Amino acid sequence: MPKHLFESIDDLKQAIGQEVAVTDWLTMTQDRVQQFADATGDHNWIHVDVERSRRESPFKETIAHGFLTLSLLAYFMGEAIGIKSGVRMGLNYGLNKVRWVSPVRVGSKIRARFTLGSVREVDGNGVEALYNATVESEGGAKPACVAEWLVRLYR
Repeated sequence: MPKHLFESIDDLKQAIGQEVAVTDWLTMTQDRVQQFADATGDHNWIHVDVERSRRESPFKETIAHGFLTLSLLAYFMGEAIGIKSGVRMGLNYGLNKVRWVSPVRVGSKIRARFTLGSVREVDGNGVEALYNATVESEGGAKPACVAEWLVRLYR
């Protein structure tokens, strides 16, 4: 999908309440899951032991860490949304709510949808945008992850 480029923060404000981006699909690979496990120290067998997962997991394959799925929001946002002028920097400010609704199986494809919930002025030189983010698995009946994500944009 093409990147949604807003002209300015004022242009972004006009999109409150609208779905502003749907990303391309990204395949969840075992290598990506392993790298995340190594980076975080979370080597739970349901993520990294392919053979044991085939035998013992209710999913019959390895699954991505929930926090890996969540952390990919930053990647998806960078791929999907931009502001052409008037933004010096953007910062991840936090999350209000996060739920992991269904697992992301290794080998599946995921993408994100972003709806702009609100934009409010902060610190005199920036805004705080609230995005309702949904990560979905291709063909999945339920989303993999839903989150209210706060991003601060500074002029």
